[in-house]
Amino acid sequence: MEPGYRFRIYLLTALVLFSIGGLLTRLYEFQIERREEFLSQVPGNRTVTVREPGIRGEITDRNGITLARNLRKYEVSFNLEEIEKAYRAQRRDEPTIDRVTTRNGMQRVNTEKDIVAIVKDGPIRVLKDLGLARNFKAGAMRNHYATHIGLIPYSYRNDLSYTEFAKFAEHNLDLPGVYLSIRPERKYPFGSLASHVLGYLKQWEKGDIPEKDARKYDHYIGEEKGIAGVEASMNDYLRGPEGRKTIIKDEKGNTIRMSDYTRPGIGAKVQLTLDARIQYLVENVLRRVGRGAAVVMDVNTGEVLAMASVPDYEPNAFIPSISAKRWQAYNSNSRLSPFTNRTIASFTPGSTMKIPTAISGALKGLAGHSFSCDGYVQYGNHKVGCWIWNMYHGSHGALTLPQAIQKSCNPYFNKLANTIGWRSMVEGCQMVGIGKRTGIELPMEEPGILPGSREWRAAHPGASMTPVLTAFLSIGQGDTLATPLQMCAMTASVANGGKYYKPRIIREVVSRDDETLVSDQPELIVDLVEAGIKPADLERIREGMRMAVNVQGGTAGKVRMEEITVAAKTGTAQTSDNGKPSHNSWVISFAPFEKPKYAVCVMAQNAGSGGGVCGPLVHLIYRGLFAAEQGTRLPLRPQSEYSGNLDRIEAIELPEDVLAAIGLENDPLASAVVGETGDEVGDIAISTEDPRETTAETPEPTLTQEADAEGTVVPRAVPIPSPNQN
Repeated sequence: MEPGYRFRIYLLTALVLFSIGGLLTRLYEFQIERREEFLSQVPGNRTVTVREPGIRGEITDRNGITLARNLRKYEVSFNLEEIEKAYRAQRRDEPTIDRVTTRNGMQRVNTEKDIVAIVKDGPIRVLKDLGLARNFKAGAMRNHYATHIGLIPYSYRNDLSYTEFAKFAEHNLDLPGVYLSIRPERKYPFGSLASHVLGYLKQWEKGDIPEKDARKYDHYIGEEKGIAGVEASMNDYLRGPEGRKTIIKDEKGNTIRMSDYTRPGIGAKVQLTLDARIQYLVENVLRRVGRGAAVVMDVNTGEVLAMASVPDYEPNAFIPSISAKRWQAYNSNSRLSPFTNRTIASFTPGSTMKIPTAISGALKGLAGHSFSCDGYVQYGNHKVGCWIWNMYHGSHGALTLPQAIQKSCNPYFNKLANTIGWRSMVEGCQMVGIGKRTGIELPMEEPGILPGSREWRAAHPGASMTPVLTAFLSIGQGDTLATPLQMCAMTASVANGGKYYKPRIIREVVSRDDETLVSDQPELIVDLVEAGIKPADLERIREGMRMAVNVQGGTAGKVRMEEITVAAKTGTAQTSDNGKPSHNSWVISFAPFEKPKYAVCVMAQNAGSGGGVCGPLVHLIYRGLFAAEQGTRLPLRPQSEYSGNLDRIEAIELPEDVLAAIGLENDPLASAVVGETGDEVGDIAISTEDPRETTAETPEPTLTQEADAEGTVVPRAVPIPSPNQN
């Protein structure tokens, strides 16, 4: 065979093989790689996978009273991509719209499908005939379509009544791309009760969708998530397992049947340590001030029985979204700051810090030491005065520790602190939780500020703890900041004989199948006796707090009970409010004295003396607590939100019969401000504004989308003039 002929045969064979290889490659691409793409273009049935959100678990109080539960919500959502495809299958031309977009600073005019016109001419036209249409925000629908296409449903209506739901269900098969569902909706049955503890929810967003789920589902519905309070801190426990269903549709988008369905699961039940009836009592007592906080703890477990902060808010207002007008009203005054949980926010503690100072002194063996009060203590050019010097130019003379606590003598604690030194002060204060977060299961807890601590020194490079700054620390002034929860937990450790328990708001978390996820177990952080404090020295501190309430000359006389012995310490802290000199009032306390059960802390902003403002409030709380122990059923009703105020409050008066019952009808404490004046720091500038009130850290909720002109498909109601109007 000639070489040229053989070459032509080889070349022809190579070309045939190459052609066959190319053909096989294309067959593989069309039949394997792009099979789903081409199948979707062939008229016939197709499957749609829908992801459904899990059902959120309930939140209850310690006695099983439900504080957050779920109601049935009937919702209509649109798959805009399916609606557009069904429209295209029935009509030759689709409406378009020119939209102006900005990219990299350049404006462009893009011609897009007019999804709003398509929806109005499609499902909404049918819904209008059935009387089921509602106005919507057209701009929001366009943005949703441009961003999410068909993966995320567009929520059209979430306010259906059961009658409307039934009417919708009758015609749902005739509406391609329209989904009717029953979903849980969060409900807080007691309104604003414990709102700062419970928190609020926000609707899910596209950024919440995992990438794997975007590929897995044709239709994705996510869960609301907690962004404040226990709803946020326990969100992973409260979320229920997702559900999944597969729907078979025909080529026109009509539903034929559901081929399989996995129901959404229910999240864990979260039981709080709160007692709802005690919470209701404390909130209503606290509403006698414009801004403040109150905490009630079980001294033997660290459980928080009540945690109130005013002003407060209505968590139901965020379900499913909050109107822009109401959200703006909440944030209109940053000083009121209704979303600030003041029980875990930092404030100048004033003379309540004398108890941690006494603990620090006891750790160094000085609890039995006496110091003299000459009216003030001079530190170079600075004078730190006692309240008795500020008011009467008087002095207390030589005092023991119990007497110094009873009379709230500043020079005693100034001298005690400087005798043991600032390092020992920091060590003792940190042991009982001052200057650090307690770790309670709530977001946005502040640590406070403890001058001399590592954190303080890092924030003030080059600064040193001088004797005057140590003196200020001993009486809770200067840079010192503490939270009401910190002060209550510290007081509980004094009450129970030296055991500091971690404060907790979560009692137990149990899954749907009865698995305990968080157990009911107190957590002991430190035992002060094991740390070196003699029991007799702790008793000196306890005795001083008893004397402050029950012995003539004490600063906490208005806390006194008729049959129960209460121990307390008052505080009046110099601070600023909107740039003006002001005071924070405090009382920390425990009862009964012999066998303590409760620790109570109350703080009020822009107030008079601690004894005159917070003393009566603490008294009222104890009256309710011990009445309940004696068989009185404390009331519990839905609570309306309290907007608070910025007014100055000088004193709270107890009724005459109450004063007479506790022997204060002729006591100077009942009619005069006796005790700390809050002005002991003299000419030292106060740099701390209480609290750090700002809405910058307030979690942003889901705002309600208001209908616009283009989305108005149902005439708005027009008020009919009264016959008497001209």
